[in-house]
Amino acid sequence: MEKKDSSSSFTIGNSAQERSWSYVPDCYVIPSSNRLSLTPETANVPVVDFSRLRQDATQRANAIKEIGNACHQVGFFQIVNHGICQSILDGALSVASDFFKLPTEEKVKFMSNDVKKPVRYGTSLKDGDDKFQFWRVFLKHYAHPLSDWIHLWPKHPPHYRENMGKYCKEVRKLALEVMGAINESLGLGPSYLSNQMEDGMQVMAVNCYPPCPNPELALGLPPHSDYTCLSIVLQNSAGLEVIDKREGKWKLIPEVHGALQVHIGDHLEVLSNGLYKSVVHRAILNSERTRISIASLHSMGMDEKMGTAEELVDDKHPKNYKESSFRDFLDFLCKNDIAEGKNFIDKLKIKA
Repeated sequence: MEKKDSSSSFTIGNSAQERSWSYVPDCYVIPSSNRLSLTPETANVPVVDFSRLRQDATQRANAIKEIGNACHQVGFFQIVNHGICQSILDGALSVASDFFKLPTEEKVKFMSNDVKKPVRYGTSLKDGDDKFQFWRVFLKHYAHPLSDWIHLWPKHPPHYRENMGKYCKEVRKLALEVMGAINESLGLGPSYLSNQMEDGMQVMAVNCYPPCPNPELALGLPPHSDYTCLSIVLQNSAGLEVIDKREGKWKLIPEVHGALQVHIGDHLEVLSNGLYKSVVHRAILNSERTRISIASLHSMGMDEKMGTAEELVDDKHPKNYKESSFRDFLDFLCKNDIAEGKNFIDKLKIKA
């Protein structure tokens, strides 16, 4: 019988998920109160036909209303007919998968716990610092302006830069359009903050969740919300759960072929003065297959402060949030452990 290692730290290349261990070491085991269901309920998630935004005024207005309702009720929706061709989606997923199959010595070139580094590889959240380990490996890199960063991305696999670069450009155009639609749903107009978003940050979080021998015992990522205005997620299989606000239950996001997932982030909650809440989500695991997800995270510039729209503040609706920037979030991440339930958005709330 294999001994269960209780160590909370593994050297790079020797973590349980990288070595395909046949058991879950103690440091990956989550508390029993948070254990997963192997047969989770499916969430009722809005699916928006994005092509309707590009049709006549009536179709656009109806689609904007659907997006607004989804942001208000769930903080999450899926979009179909978004205009990014399937070959670009498949190409990005393919090179992402191939990167994680590379020999350890190739991936370790990007190993870093510095959350401010523009390209970094790691396991769990912060290797060696985490009290609890999470069953994932990841590659994060900046992506806008693409010409500033792409030369820092991995050279291997051979088509990584080409395929991921194509996807980054397409998903960024889509994100700007989604942001405009969300702002329109708030009554701010589609061009609100468009210049700041055009010049803003795009960070790609490329995640790999290898098969886990006991998926009910561990997590790929703990419950958290994204710091961004919005995130757009591409995945090769289901594995994301969100909290059903009405029932207080975790539910699985259904898989819709070709769909992209849109997450409302902390900065959009701030912008909307809490009308739209950032969605709390977590990544679950599977015993049989590897799940790949590519999250494109979009915010304003590194030091640009996001504040609440003055149009959404009045005597009955006072300002509920402090301003903050992307750099403020990185500073928070350096000093806090999100696995312990510390959330950036809580730091931004103005206490009555």
